[in-house]
Amino acid sequence: MKRLLIPALIAIASWAVLVPVPAAANQPRLDSTHGDWTVYTRGNGAAKTCYAVSRPTALSPETVRHGDVFFLVSNWANGDATEQPSLMTGFPLKPARSPMARVGSTGVNMYGAENEAFIAEDADERRLVKQMRAGANMTVEAVSERGTEVTYNFSLKGVTAALRKSRSLCG
Repeated sequence: MKRLLIPALIAIASWAVLVPVPAAANQPRLDSTHGDWTVYTRGNGAAKTCYAVSRPTALSPETVRHGDVFFLVSNWANGDATEQPSLMTGFPLKPARSPMARVGSTGVNMYGAENEAFIAEDADERRLVKQMRAGANMTVEAVSERGTEVTYNFSLKGVTAALRKSRSLCG
C-alpha cells in the first residue's frame, strides 16, 4: 500500500514543482543548479520534499509535440521516499507499454501512471540511481497513449552533486 501511495503523492508534489503557483509558504523553491540538474525544495519540516530535476537534451521524434518533459529524483524529509526516480511527460503514457530508463547497459522498467512513470521495486531504483551517478547520459523510452514511441536523452552532468544536495536537504 505504501508503495502505491508514494507515486501518487510524488506526482502531486512534483507537478507543483514544475507549474507556476501563487506565492505561498509551500511554493517550490529553487535551491541550486549543478551542471544539467537543478535542485528544488517544497514544504518544511517532515512535509519537506526535495527534487533533483533535469530536462532532456534530445527528444525523438522531433516531429511531435512532447510538452514539458522532466526526469526527477525525489527525497522526502519524512523518509517515505529516498532517491526515488520518476519521469514526467507532457502527455499521457500508454499503460500497457512500460517505459524503460537506461544508463549504459543497465536498463530498468518503469510503470506509467497518467503522464508519469515510476520504478516499482526499491532495488531497481537504487540500481538506476547508482548508474546515473557513474554514467554520462541516460535514455528513457516510452509510448504515448496514442501509440507514439518517444525517446528522451538526459545529460547526467551534475547529477551526483544534485543528488547529494537534494538528499542533504531532506535527509
